[in-house]
Amino acid sequence: MNQRGVTIWFTGLSGAGKTSISLAIAQKLKSRCSRLEILDGDVVRQNLTKGLGFTQADRNENIRRIGFVSHLLTRNGVIVLVSAISPYREIREEVKQKIGDFIEVYVNAPLAVCEERDVKGLYQRARAGEIKNFTGIDDPYEPPLNPTVECRTDLEELEQSVNKVLRKVEELGYLPRELEVQLNSK
Repeated sequence: MNQRGVTIWFTGLSGAGKTSISLAIAQKLKSRCSRLEILDGDVVRQNLTKGLGFTQADRNENIRRIGFVSHLLTRNGVIVLVSAISPYREIREEVKQKIGDFIEVYVNAPLAVCEERDVKGLYQRARAGEIKNFTGIDDPYEPPLNPTVECRTDLEELEQSVNKVLRKVEELGYLPRELEVQLNSK
């Protein structure tokens, strides 16, 4: 199958739904795409960027490293699904320019909703001062000014967000024609 590479970058607060959407998209594409990779921010931090902290400089380096791997995969025809908070616009723009074939998905949910969804208790710990530089609490999140797709996970069901992203990926020509027909028939 002749597949065109693209990085689909999911950005948003912790608990907004980035990983849920990317995993659901991966499930839909897995049996039909020959080359698909998921780069989840939490998994990357445990492996590729383990030594980095949460200062702005370290967060930027984390995103640069994810961007570098995404660039390599994308140029080799892989559909890359990146789920990373990536709170700063400037570094997101930098990796977008480097990668080229890039779809920015803003996974948007209000802070209060993200805090309600927080099964790990990270927001509570950040508010108690146990975690420093926590995005949305004592470190800023800069929403994209012009994302390719915006998913309002406080207002949309998971399936709606997934379909919105897949429609954009199809529209931009990143899915093989045979796959477009299969997805549209379901």
